[in-house]
Amino acid sequence: MYRLYIAAHGTVQTQRCNAKEDPPVVNKADQAYDVLERMITFQELPPGSLLSEARLMERTGLGRTPVREALQRLARERMVDIHPSQGVFVAPTSIEAQLKVLELRRSMEELAVRLAALRATTEQRERILALAEVLGEFDGEDSKQFGELLKQTHTMIVEAAHNEYLSVAMAPLQGLSRRFWFAHLRDPKVELAEAADLHGGILRAICHGDQTKASEASLRLNDYLTDFTYRTLRNQ
Repeated sequence: MYRLYIAAHGTVQTQRCNAKEDPPVVNKADQAYDVLERMITFQELPPGSLLSEARLMERTGLGRTPVREALQRLARERMVDIHPSQGVFVAPTSIEAQLKVLELRRSMEELAVRLAALRATTEQRERILALAEVLGEFDGEDSKQFGELLKQTHTMIVEAAHNEYLSVAMAPLQGLSRRFWFAHLRDPKVELAEAADLHGGILRAICHGDQTKASEASLRLNDYLTDFTYRTLRNQ
């Protein structure tokens, strides 16, 4: 059996119920990344804002080195632009950019779920099933709580694929599309429920080792995200 806990850096993780060990220690650069990525995703740092390293150190409570490392990672993922003489610019979102991201994510994520269904270890399948059950029980409008579940889902899929290059390719695609989705939710309760069901379907197919069903579930998720993007355009 597994349960969920929130690690010190805010990530939802699974752990055996009878395990006595403490949650894993997260280095400060990862902590800074998680905090800043969350602030950007939920527009606590709004698109277009210009911030100094000193201000971000104050917001995160972390030192210059971990904040700088986190910003470099966010810049690689196109969440921010770093201007040495000016500061850190939070990148804007756009429908055009989101459609391009989803175009690439469609094929990359389909590959990822197929590999995960094929290669996941027994322990990974247990953890994946536990998370699928949590998603199946999700009922609410807490976008930040759901955001942690989404990040955990994306991380588990990529880890189960056992291809470190896939992880590098998928991280910005998932992060950017998550950010756009949360920024444009009009009916959170309905959209969160649908997203929970779609992601749960992917996880269950991976758990059962069914590559075909995992692929089909991944494509259904991408279809939903693409339709959501066009609905956002119509609502503007």
